[in-house]
Amino acid sequence: MRKPEKKLGFGFMRLPVLDENDKTSIDMAQVEQMVDLFLEKGFTYCDTAWMYHNFASESAVGKSVSDRYPREKFTIASKMPDMMLRSEEEPAEIFEKQKAKLHVDYFDYYLMHDMNNVNYEKAKKFGAIDFVRKKKESGEIRCLGFSCHDTPEFLDRVLEENPYFEFVQLQINYLDWESEGVQARKCYEVCVRHGKPVVVMEPVKGGTLADPPQPVKELMTEMHPDWSPASWAIRFAASLENVMVVLSGMSTLEQVEDNTAFMEHFEPLGQAELDLLRKAAEMIRATVAIPCTGCRYCVEASHCPKDILIPNYFNLFNTKKIATWDMFSPETEYYENYLAQGYGKASDCIRCHSCEKVCPQHIRISEWMREVAKEMEEEEA
Repeated sequence: MRKPEKKLGFGFMRLPVLDENDKTSIDMAQVEQMVDLFLEKGFTYCDTAWMYHNFASESAVGKSVSDRYPREKFTIASKMPDMMLRSEEEPAEIFEKQKAKLHVDYFDYYLMHDMNNVNYEKAKKFGAIDFVRKKKESGEIRCLGFSCHDTPEFLDRVLEENPYFEFVQLQINYLDWESEGVQARKCYEVCVRHGKPVVVMEPVKGGTLADPPQPVKELMTEMHPDWSPASWAIRFAASLENVMVVLSGMSTLEQVEDNTAFMEHFEPLGQAELDLLRKAAEMIRATVAIPCTGCRYCVEASHCPKDILIPNYFNLFNTKKIATWDMFSPETEYYENYLAQGYGKASDCIRCHSCEKVCPQHIRISEWMREVAKEMEEEEA
């Protein structure tokens, strides 16, 4: 498969808008400036999706990229919205509309969007996976992959059952790398084992890692005074050997200038820098509400009668609380994916306190489960 020569990708998910209350009011004049600088520096990977910016992102890419540059100067990645499918006719209808909006005859990269236990079954039910395979055979898709916010076990299953997928898009950043909820490292290792390159999404965790706590900023500045916190985060993801591109959802020309400056001649982080980020992750986690260390005594030494994934849910709760997501919360989706696998909800807790008896941190787990339920199940309530 064709891999980008440079590891930075432009994510058309958080574009500048003229009206903050209208995500379709994209500031095309500024977007064109951003695209010009991005392509001028030799970067090519432009990532979009059917529903981004209330369905306006693909058109913005078509106008700012496809209409203004020769086809060989850029690569386009978009996605089949399997979570939105309702019939067997829709995959073909959506695919043709995407080509029309993007003003292209083929996709360099095309993904099944947000594959998880529920969406995977829906994609199979409505023939979307078979459809994109045929488009790959016809040449309308050059490289076929999928994005995933789910467990390493699910990811392994999909790759076992569908070896023709050529790459995987994963949420990877230094805060989620050892996370009990997101399990970024374990998912990455599944891809390595299957020989599938990784596209990284959310390297800055929705902007959270662009503005970490002050002690973390001071630690970073002491080692590299001219590196922004966001650049530390993107460098971490790009330093992973099996990563082919790191997406940055850039919102301003200044962000494009910063990202392209340090990624134009990128060099992987050294051990001292990786050690610093490991410490930074620990410092950020220390600011969170629930002091869970992920030892898993609560689920392994004392089995929960409701099969609640206590440490996983605590991790998702903590990271959702400190994150600054402006569009959606992946933590909520990871939570729902666990429920789809048959695990108990936080609200299922019967307060038997058996987990609390073995918790080394003496966390009042049953009390916190109420807060987790309020935060993670709010959309269901």
